[in-house]
Amino acid sequence: MEPGTSSYKIILGSSSIARRKILSQMGYQFTLMTADIDEKSIRKEIPEELVMALAEAKANAIISKLQTTGNQERVDEPTLLIAADTVVVYEGVIREKPSNKQEARQFLKDYSGRKAATVGSVLVTNLKTGLRKGDSDRVEIHFNEIPDEIIEKLVDEGITLNVAGGLIIEHPLIFPYVKDVVGTIDSVMGLPKDLTEKLLKAVL
Repeated sequence: MEPGTSSYKIILGSSSIARRKILSQMGYQFTLMTADIDEKSIRKEIPEELVMALAEAKANAIISKLQTTGNQERVDEPTLLIAADTVVVYEGVIREKPSNKQEARQFLKDYSGRKAATVGSVLVTNLKTGLRKGDSDRVEIHFNEIPDEIIEKLVDEGITLNVAGGLIIEHPLIFPYVKDVVGTIDSVMGLPKDLTEKLLKAVL
């Protein structure tokens, strides 16, 4: 696959290791920038609307940063900015990153023997033309019973505090207890490949 990264630059507006890994797997070269936004100040009842609003806020914050630091890309070279956000939905309630280990533990106990969904957004902005396209993706995850000792090990690692809903299904401790995934693993991890590819093409 030749994504043709020579004709444009890509900025991934995320500090997520998983998103970085997925975009690299897709064959793209990119630079990283992070957005400093107060995610808690953005509230929406509908998960799809929330993740789109958060991705927009991240993209706008990065664009402001580029303009103020004076390292705005040269206009003759199109630059595409990818912003993304993911939340978990459990029994109709939106879950973001757990605020502490107790909450992470409770989240994981809830998923045991039940199901949860991830709702993720991708927003791509062409910084040269201003054209912006975004969409969201939903994946349902069904779990077998997760033993308490597995939950404790995961929580002790602290990694669950960095992900929406404390949900990290690709982790070797939790993966064996995933019964079924209706959708794609890359979407659960924070960057649906097909959707990202489609949006990159759409803004060129």
